[in-house]
Amino acid sequence: MTNLWTRSLAARFICFTLLSLVLSQAIVFFISWDEHGQSIRKAAKGEILSRCASLARVLEATPQSLQTDILNASNTSSARYWISTNGLKDASEWREEAWERLAQPLPRVSFPGHNVPAEVRPDFTRNTARSSGATSSQWLDLRPEAWPLSRPAKFLYLDDTTGMGLAVQLANGAWLNTAFAKPAQDGFWTSKSTLALGLSALSLSIIAVFAARGIAQPLRRLAVAAEALGRGQEVVPLPETGPDDIRRTAEAFNRMQARLHRFVDDRTKMLAAIGHDLRTPLTSLRLRAEFVRDEDVREKMLSTIAEIQTMTEATLAFAREDATAESTRTLDLSALVESLCDDLAELGHDVSFSNGQKIGYSCRPDALRRACRNLIENAIRYGERARVTLERRADNIEIIVSDDGPGIPDSAREQVFVPFFRIENSRNRETGGVGLGLSIARTIVRHHGGDIVLTNGPKGLRAVISLPAQEGAPPLVSRPITAAAAKDVINDLEPASRGISA
Repeated sequence: MTNLWTRSLAARFICFTLLSLVLSQAIVFFISWDEHGQSIRKAAKGEILSRCASLARVLEATPQSLQTDILNASNTSSARYWISTNGLKDASEWREEAWERLAQPLPRVSFPGHNVPAEVRPDFTRNTARSSGATSSQWLDLRPEAWPLSRPAKFLYLDDTTGMGLAVQLANGAWLNTAFAKPAQDGFWTSKSTLALGLSALSLSIIAVFAARGIAQPLRRLAVAAEALGRGQEVVPLPETGPDDIRRTAEAFNRMQARLHRFVDDRTKMLAAIGHDLRTPLTSLRLRAEFVRDEDVREKMLSTIAEIQTMTEATLAFAREDATAESTRTLDLSALVESLCDDLAELGHDVSFSNGQKIGYSCRPDALRRACRNLIENAIRYGERARVTLERRADNIEIIVSDDGPGIPDSAREQVFVPFFRIENSRNRETGGVGLGLSIARTIVRHHGGDIVLTNGPKGLRAVISLPAQEGAPPLVSRPITAAAAKDVINDLEPASRGISA
C-alpha cells in the first residue's frame, strides 16, 4: 500500500477524493441529522393531532355501545386509543400507562359479518432510553391555531424521539387518550445509505483516475523526452496543450531543447571554422620548415607541426562526437560488439568475444561502436590482449573489456578520462596516443545514459561500459543483425576516428 501511495498519482487522487467524500458526508450528517429528527417529530405530531380530532368527532356521533369497537379498529402498531371516565391522570402516571398500552398486542376487532383471523402483534418496542427531560415534563395546553377542535386538549412527550401523548375531553365528560410512538428507526448506516455512499465513492474514484491520468500522461511524456534528450537522441517537440501549468512546462522544455541544439550547433560551427582556418597557417609552417637547411632542426619542426595537426584533428573529432546528430535505431547489441571484435581479430590482434545472448538495444551504433573500439584498442595496446564479454543484468547491460596489462594507479582512474591526459609521459604518439580515446568513449557512453568504470583485476585492467536497460524496447522481430550484417551497416565510420586512443 505504501509503495502504491508513493508511486501512483491516481492512488493519491483516489485517497484524497474519498477522504473529502467521507468528511463532507460526516459534516452534512452532523448538521442535518438533528433537523431531520425535528422534521419527523413535527410531522408525527401533526398526524396524531389530526387523527385524534377526527376520532373525537366520530365517537361523539356514534352510540356508546360501538365506541370500544371503534377504538380497537383505530389502533395501529404505533398508536393506541382509549377512553378514561375518571378524569385526566397525572403526566407521569399517564405516561406509564401509555407505554404499557403501546407494548401490548393489538386487540381483536369484531363486527357483525366480519371475521378477523388472528390478533396482529405490533412491531413497536418500548423505548427504554427516555431522557429525564421528557419524563419530568407535564401536560401542555395546545394553542388554538394548532388544534382543530374548539374544546381544549392536553399534550405531552413520551420520549425524546417520536413518542407523544394527547388527551381531549369529549362532550360527555370522558377523556379520549391517544398514545403515539414510532418503532425505533435504523441508524444512519442503513443499506440504502451505504449503497449510496459506495456508488458515490466509485464514481468519484473513476473521475479521480481520469483526472490523474490527464496529469500523469503529460508528466510521463515529459520524463521520457527529458531522458531521451539526456541521451543525445532527437526528441520531437512536446505538444503544448492542456492546462496552463502543463502547457507552460511543455513550452519551457521545448525552448530548452531548442536552445541546447542552437548552442551545440554554434559551437560545432565555431570549431569547424577554427579547424579550417588552422590548416592554412599549418600548411604555411610546413612549407617554411622545408626550407630550413639544418636537417635536424627541420625534422623537429615538421614533427612538432604534425603533432599540432594531429591534436587539432583529434580535438575537432572529440567536439563532433560531443555534438553528434546520428539517429537512434534498434539493433542487436551482441552482434555489434562481436563484429567489432572480429574486425580487430582479422587485423592480427588478440581479441576474443564471449556471449551468445541476443540483446536488442536502441542506440547510436556508430558512436557506441567507436567507444567500444577505443577501450578494446587500449586493452590491446597496454594489456597485450582483450577479452570482451556482454552481460544483461536486472537494470543495466554491461560490456566488459579485460586485459592482462599492468592496470592503472588508483589515483589516476578519473584523470585518464581528462582530455589529453596520458599516463605514458613520452611525446611519442605511437606509444601514448594523444590522450582522447577514453574521453571520447566516456562522452559517448554518457550520451547513452550510461558510464564507464575502470577497476584493477587480479591480472590487468577491467573496463566496464554500463548501459541502462530500456523498458519497453522494441523486440527484434525482423531480420536480426548478425555480425556480418553489422559490419556492412557500421563500416562507414571516419578513418581518423578509428585511430584515436588514450
